[in-house]
Amino acid sequence: MGSADSKLNFRKAVIQLTTKTQPVEATDDAFWDQFWADTATSVQDVFALVPAAEIRAVREESPSNLATLCYKAVEKLVQGAESGCHSEKEKQIVLNCSRLLTRVLPYIFEDPDWRGFFWSTVPGAGRGAGEDDDENARPLAESLLLAVADLLFCPDFTVQSHRRSTVDSAEDIHSLDSCEYIWEAGVGFAHSPQPNYNHDMNRMELLKLLLTCFSEAMYLPPAPDSSSVNPWVQFFCSTENRHALPLFTSLLNTVCAYDPVGYGIPYNHLLFSDHREPLVEEAAQVLIVSLDHDGATPTVDGTTTGTAMDDADPPGPENLFVNYLSRIHREEDFQFILKGIARLLSNPLLQTYLPNSTKKIQFHQELLVLFWKLCDFNKKFLFFVLKSSDVLDILVPILYFLNDARADQSRVGLMHIGVFILLLLSGERNFGVRLNKPYSVRVPMDIPVFTGTHADLLIVVFHKIITSGHQRLQPLFDCLLTIVVNVSPYLKSLSMVAANKLLHLLEAFSTTWFLFSAAQNHHLVFFLLEVFNNIIQYQFDGNSNLVYAIIRKRSVFHQLANLPTDPPTIHKALQRRRRAPEALSRTSSQEGVSMEGSHPAAPAEPGTLKASLVATPGIEKLTEKSQVSEDGTLRSLEPAPQQNSAECSPASEEPSQAWREQRRLSSASAGGQWSPTSEWVLSWKSKLPLQTIMRLLQVLVPQVEKICIDKGLTDESEILRFLQHGTLVGLLPVPHPILIRKYQANSGTAMWFRTYMWGVIYLRNVDPPVWYDTDVKLFEIQRV
Repeated sequence: MGSADSKLNFRKAVIQLTTKTQPVEATDDAFWDQFWADTATSVQDVFALVPAAEIRAVREESPSNLATLCYKAVEKLVQGAESGCHSEKEKQIVLNCSRLLTRVLPYIFEDPDWRGFFWSTVPGAGRGAGEDDDENARPLAESLLLAVADLLFCPDFTVQSHRRSTVDSAEDIHSLDSCEYIWEAGVGFAHSPQPNYNHDMNRMELLKLLLTCFSEAMYLPPAPDSSSVNPWVQFFCSTENRHALPLFTSLLNTVCAYDPVGYGIPYNHLLFSDHREPLVEEAAQVLIVSLDHDGATPTVDGTTTGTAMDDADPPGPENLFVNYLSRIHREEDFQFILKGIARLLSNPLLQTYLPNSTKKIQFHQELLVLFWKLCDFNKKFLFFVLKSSDVLDILVPILYFLNDARADQSRVGLMHIGVFILLLLSGERNFGVRLNKPYSVRVPMDIPVFTGTHADLLIVVFHKIITSGHQRLQPLFDCLLTIVVNVSPYLKSLSMVAANKLLHLLEAFSTTWFLFSAAQNHHLVFFLLEVFNNIIQYQFDGNSNLVYAIIRKRSVFHQLANLPTDPPTIHKALQRRRRAPEALSRTSSQEGVSMEGSHPAAPAEPGTLKASLVATPGIEKLTEKSQVSEDGTLRSLEPAPQQNSAECSPASEEPSQAWREQRRLSSASAGGQWSPTSEWVLSWKSKLPLQTIMRLLQVLVPQVEKICIDKGLTDESEILRFLQHGTLVGLLPVPHPILIRKYQANSGTAMWFRTYMWGVIYLRNVDPPVWYDTDVKLFEIQRV
């Protein structure tokens, strides 16, 4: 039968289903087989031939027919898994049922009345199949998930058969050890099977169905406690699924082994089509969703990081995917994972200087979520990443994405996850140390040309985000500056470009109208002063560029020390704000030429869809303060009781509480709800940690001025030479202890990651558009 005929027959069956008001018996095989037995439809055909309106109509008007359709389709998948899909016809039936379920499931999830349907047992389901009665007790969802797991290791369908001979000696599907059929070499598996186009396509269709099953999460509104467990994921990743380990390994290895370059030969992808990429994307998406797990996460030493409160709940089945991920420990496995993720994240950067030389991948957001999960669930992996300068192969692509997306409202989620990853890394001393490596790879980025280290690159990119990103990035400013504070004690020598950028930020953030216009803006000044103090006290010797920049901009520090606190001046500063342009758009005068080959960050194309995100917690919820002891170990700082705050050293003093409540009110629209008072300004002005810098200026400025007068100098190289050999030993206040603000997991970020991840998956699955136009509740879809 031609494909046009089979499409026509399939469409007829769909129309019959939607027009029948009477229930069709489950035993009426002649009717039900029309949906899968004789058709050769692609998944795109199924989406075109089964319109959304008709699925909803059947759901409302003949619910029992929709129920029977789902049940029969699952039954066919179970039969295919039992028999091992030997004939072409069986394979076709399995694929057709899989496509049909992928089409229908979102419409079942969007209706609260249907949500329990797959978790109920179908009465008489086992009749005629000759199964024992206890088999009938399985909920439909479990039968479906187990069948899909079996089908993903089905010889000659989704994996290479190990037998040479014909069908009759086919491997018994129940005795098959799926660990011998892992899809790709890598973690825990050395054998790399021959690539097979058909197997890849079949895996991909089954993974799409799996992802659709998991997507029930999209139809539940974001819950503040975020402890909601996804029952589909929970069951699939439990010990009930005998393929959990080989599946986890197959997904991880498929992603990390993928090389989009085309066997290392540039432009090769133009000659050969790459069928691997869609499979790799699907694998990455299924993997990150399976790892969506919060609450007590197992750490490497086997203890959990849950609280005593968790004991109240009965322990649910352990998520084996999270468990396996947290237990990876071999160096060569870490190396394989890190190299793979770094290779894929760097792929868009290769594009920019050898245009079209490699296939450009689009799934970097899924990769960032995967990298995040690896670091979060497996501390040994995190330490491995930071052990060598390999971490810079992750850092550079992240900085590239941050810089590239800064003007695009539709990519605000990407900006957040990039910054969260850097915040997590910056809590470890090794990250700051690694940043001192010279930056020589020239990725074409729209930033000033500089000669320096990876620390310079980080500062220059952060400055660009703050001064020329869009409005909605303001909540990230705290995070960006916290990262700089965390690494600052380890930065051996900043370039002049980076030093000037830091001082430009201080200048912009310390104008009176910026300081007085929102309750938490002064906090940014505290962070920058802490950066300068750390560098002066711990890395004075190599940082003559920064010291020179501080001397040149000394008026900014004097203005801060003499900040007016009387009501009339405060009022006048705010009046000026109404007239003044946006604070930070004044880019510094020394903005140099950008790198060649770079493109400015472009705003989102009109009409681009974006998924809304839940608010991210403020920096004080995201981080926990630790003090670095003499021996380099960290000591967690408990928040000091309020009455002791007067005795705290000013350097470690956090500014007043007021800014916290104001965090959410500070956007321009809500600006009217708060006004600064003299008491408020005095409360934090007295805590500005200016002593170290004032002492430095007091000692060095007269000496620098003397050189200028003596030599009639306008040349800065002479001054820099003097500063390089200067020393402030014994002249500065006693160094304050180094404070690190380490990222701390909490339910707010767990919820944020869930909405972000599903938003990405929703927007990336456009062919076929699995969730498009269904009533999702986890986020909103908006047009930019």
